[in-house]
Amino acid sequence: MSRLVIISNRLPVNVTKQDGKFGYRDSVGGVATGISSLTGHGEKIWFGWPGIPSEALTKKEKKEASETLTERGCYPVFLSTDQIDNFYSGFCNRTIWPLFHYFSELSIYDEAFWQAYKSANQLFCDELVKHVNEDDFIWVHDYQLMLLPEMIREKLPEAQIGFFLHIPFPSFELMRELPRRSELLNGILGADLIGFHEYDYVRHFLSSVYRICGCEHHLSKLQIDNRQIRVDAFPMGIDYEKYASIPEKFRDKPVKDEQPKIILSVDRLDYTKGIPNRLEAYESFLSKYPEYHGKVRLVMIAVPTRTEVEEYASLRETIEKDVGRINGKYSTVDWTPISYMFRSLPFDELSEFYYRGDIGLITPLRDGMNLVAKEFIAAQKNKDHQAVLILSEMAGAASELSESIVINPHHKDQIVDAIKTALDMPQDQRAKRNKMMQGRISRYTVGRWATEFIVSLKEIKKEQSRLRTKYFTRQHQQNAVEEYNNSDKRLILLDYDGTLAPFSRLPEDAMPCQDIIETLKGLCTNEKNTVVVISGRDKDTLSNWLGALPLNLAAEHGAFYKSAGGDWESAINAESNWKEMIKPILELTVDRTPGSLIEEKSSSLVWHFRKSEPDLAKLRTQELKDTLMMMAANLNIGVFEGNKIVEVKPVSVNKGQAAGYWTAKEDWDFIFCAGDDCTDEDMFEAMPEGSVSCKIGKGISAAKYKLNRPQQLREFLKQLK
Repeated sequence: MSRLVIISNRLPVNVTKQDGKFGYRDSVGGVATGISSLTGHGEKIWFGWPGIPSEALTKKEKKEASETLTERGCYPVFLSTDQIDNFYSGFCNRTIWPLFHYFSELSIYDEAFWQAYKSANQLFCDELVKHVNEDDFIWVHDYQLMLLPEMIREKLPEAQIGFFLHIPFPSFELMRELPRRSELLNGILGADLIGFHEYDYVRHFLSSVYRICGCEHHLSKLQIDNRQIRVDAFPMGIDYEKYASIPEKFRDKPVKDEQPKIILSVDRLDYTKGIPNRLEAYESFLSKYPEYHGKVRLVMIAVPTRTEVEEYASLRETIEKDVGRINGKYSTVDWTPISYMFRSLPFDELSEFYYRGDIGLITPLRDGMNLVAKEFIAAQKNKDHQAVLILSEMAGAASELSESIVINPHHKDQIVDAIKTALDMPQDQRAKRNKMMQGRISRYTVGRWATEFIVSLKEIKKEQSRLRTKYFTRQHQQNAVEEYNNSDKRLILLDYDGTLAPFSRLPEDAMPCQDIIETLKGLCTNEKNTVVVISGRDKDTLSNWLGALPLNLAAEHGAFYKSAGGDWESAINAESNWKEMIKPILELTVDRTPGSLIEEKSSSLVWHFRKSEPDLAKLRTQELKDTLMMMAANLNIGVFEGNKIVEVKPVSVNKGQAAGYWTAKEDWDFIFCAGDDCTDEDMFEAMPEGSVSCKIGKGISAAKYKLNRPQQLREFLKQLK
């Protein structure tokens, strides 16, 4: 039976060693809670670093720790202190963390960090493949392991792999700053299902994949080789009942009306959390509303993290100076405006703060999700006096907790006004807002988050299996070769760009390489074969590139054709005066779209936008098509979108008719055709019953089979001797 395999930087068990003895303590975290709540998905095992450097352990101790952890369903990946420094503290937290949180000025690009990151990911992969099978469900977590999905894919090509990023994914403008951006994106694309906390991160990821890797998406699905990949948002929840079921002892404690209202701030001490901005806003509130002196108190809990990193030590110093200055400025004998705690709190103590708080002030500058906001709202469930949540719009949770007071964390006056609004908000309005948010987070819990991800992974694997039935497998190719060998009259119809040859940024750069020439020459040498190249190219280009070969040619989608050794003939008698009306529109589009160009052929006009900025080209394509469609009906012309082109030509010209010209010539006993874009679909649909048709590249097609790249097609054609 398949198992669920979890891989994260840390195991859910922390290992310590003291006086030669091991201690094992369960880690508390959202991922561990979510995975533990999964049922019906088979056995669960976990891979990760156990929290102790490898050089601190002897070979015998490693074996002992591994055996104990394995009994708990955990498999340790041992990392040395040097690897931890350069991999985790280095590339993870000094390169990726600041960049992905929009602090690019703090991001350090060090080749040693990158090499350590690659090495650590490879260690995880090597340990993993010792223990897993291809029918296991593999779930990789977070930014420390972005190369791992592709590494696993190389070892286990049919593996079922999911990847989830728990931090924000940045916009393309930031991602492009990363020297190793392509490697990281390709690493993630080794997964079948890629998850983020919210749709903005999905959008940013797809944009970067498109611009950096050249992979287009359709409805958040990507086609990589023969795999369809789904990218989606799965907002992580919390263990709702844990926070909603506040112990009775908290409710029994009396709260005096004259006690200051508690404004609660809970964060890890990280520069992404906006703590100095929050303190500045609170100080401004005290200055603007002196009537609240003695009536409010900011309780600030800052959980230590990465204390060895210079930026974090400096941040702590700044915060403590600000707290001291504000308290020194506003404190009285019986009132201190800020209570500051730099420590981690046990659950009971933290949940009491949640329960006692009157305002939750959660204002990160950038945050993947922020579960504290959800925990705070859940803790209001059984309160008579409901609290108000003030939440940064830069936190992933803001899209789910829209009934909170959502603010811009950089807007000091807006935070000040939000505090005043929260303090003055009537109780019935507080309760109404919280009830709506509680209903939402009580339904989408951490358990549901984990379950939906695994279910979606299973669904995408089923979809891959369904689509793979069209892939031109080795067995399918062998069957086609056998059919070819048993036939005497063979017709081979081939598109050029994107089919025989890969696309080039400039159309004129796609001239045939020696491999293409040799492949076509080999096909033409057999006297039983009739080989036809049907292309959108003009006849002069086809003559220059392929005219020396003994094959048949069709130019401009069949507007012109010539038999081997013959002259060009026209298949149409269409007027071309329509070009005078259409060309100015295309010229205007070129002027408005840097990098695009017009190609004029005898029977058509083509707008190329392969070198243009993708989003702008997409917008201009739609605008151009809308404009041309209105004119086309009266001019007897058609508007066709191909691979990075929009072509205008007479409706009587298409590759289906061109293919029909040759299929009607003989009673063929073997027909093979191949193409790559929508202009080739007419050819596929015109094929007689029993033909072998193959689409090159991604997308839905009428072709019987699919291949991924021109090189794969050429390898097949070389078998047709």
